Amino acid sequence: MSVLDVFAWIVLIVLVLSTVAVVVFLAMLPGTIAKRRNHPWAEAITVAGWVTLFLGFALWPIVLIWAYVDVPRVASAENVR
Repeated sequence: MSVLDVFAWIVLIVLVLSTVAVVVFLAMLPGTIAKRRNHPWAEAITVAGWVTLFLGFALWPIVLIWAYVDVPRVASAENVR
């Protein structure tokens, strides 16, 4: 193996590892945003973020929007007055 072959292998390994890191970061992103914002469905958003990893990130934008949208609270009779 020449020096150029070794350099090519190093570049290939770095590219594969960085791609894996970016994919894992994107899968974790909606869940961490939801937990930071105290979203009532934070655990479901976390699971949905990881499920989209296996679906090729097809539904990932929807999960990310869900992490930012809070469910409106139902007003109780005491708070209405």
